[in-house]
Amino acid sequence: MSDTPQLDDQHFQAIDTVRLGAGAGSTHRPRILILYGSLRERSFSRLMSEEAARVLEKFGAEVRFFHPADLPLPDSVEPDHPKVAELRELVTWCEGMVWCSPERHGAITSIMKAQIDWIPLSLGGVRPTQGKTLAVMQVCGGSQSFNTVNQLRILGRWMRLLTIPNQSSVPKAWSEFDEAGRMKPSPFYDRMVDVMEELMRFTWLTRDLKEHLTDRYSERKESHAELSRRVNSKAEE
Repeated sequence: MSDTPQLDDQHFQAIDTVRLGAGAGSTHRPRILILYGSLRERSFSRLMSEEAARVLEKFGAEVRFFHPADLPLPDSVEPDHPKVAELRELVTWCEGMVWCSPERHGAITSIMKAQIDWIPLSLGGVRPTQGKTLAVMQVCGGSQSFNTVNQLRILGRWMRLLTIPNQSSVPKAWSEFDEAGRMKPSPFYDRMVDVMEELMRFTWLTRDLKEHLTDRYSERKESHAELSRRVNSKAEE
């Protein structure tokens, strides 16, 4: 999935990890998970996500997809359901994410929201999304809109993700892809490349500092109180 004929190699630059200060602690490629919000056979959010994956791999990322087919509705099954477990394992594995949803009735799709709703803020004492990076994209059936990316930003902040400033919104998506499902060269393609480049930079910049960036006074205070309670409880036994 690494072919990118739409890219002008003269202007494509590798991520300067030294300039970003990513050094000795960065021993593996950034791990990026992509979620998309449609089950159609010719899903433009999936096709857009696949184009983003090609660019991310060219930038040096390790990319994985979660395919939402057969994912149950939130709370309709136990969290040990195979598709739910798969999603949560991928979210725990990744260091950054891309969310790409169609706009339906002026909002994100239920398929996109169901995936996000299955991701917990806390999982076995670990916060699987906190401090990780996020890029948001949307595809539109008609004129350009930003409703979906705005909603995804709200959800990203709620999930304690570092949502990058740049974003991508593609109008009339049906006209931006060829019969083979490849995105045509255009300013919309270039913007998607910009977003992936920025995501990679922010991921390199923050991933090794995540524990420090998300260290909070209130949580330290809460942890100390819980430790004290356990010590006192043990002493009384």
